[in-house]
Amino acid sequence: MDRMQATEIARHLHDAAEAINRASAVISALDQADRAALADPLGETVFALHFGLLRAVYDRYPDLRPPLDEEPSIDSTLQWADVVLPKSVSQADLDELIFSALKPNWQKTARVIGDIAIRCEALAWPLDAEMLAARIQALAEAGSIESAGDVRAWRHSEIRLAG
Repeated sequence: MDRMQATEIARHLHDAAEAINRASAVISALDQADRAALADPLGETVFALHFGLLRAVYDRYPDLRPPLDEEPSIDSTLQWADVVLPKSVSQADLDELIFSALKPNWQKTARVIGDIAIRCEALAWPLDAEMLAARIQALAEAGSIESAGDVRAWRHSEIRLAG
């Protein structure tokens, strides 16, 4: 692919990412059965788009990568104090799941939330991504995990195990 083709491909892929974000917001409002049916394919699509397609374009044409100083958008404003866990899930259970997904190395917050959401579905825990993000933010604020950036902006922040 030449530079002109790469530019056009990147533009279309960014449009697709925005459309997927809008679809994700609608999916998050669905009942659990419908969310469960769509969550895995959506996560696979997002992963392929950002870490497959766009990465291939950026590896060849690094200057097409959006500037790092782009304005991060807040993905969720839900606070942990406003979350009501279902009776089937304790805070300790959720913390254990979060800590098991973290590593000593930095990981994008969005990726960790997505991985944990998939595991919650497998466990039949009725928790959505915003609830998971609220708990991650609370753990970061308490110093139980380390964070870089505004954790509310999932794609523009990173988290890891403390220490």
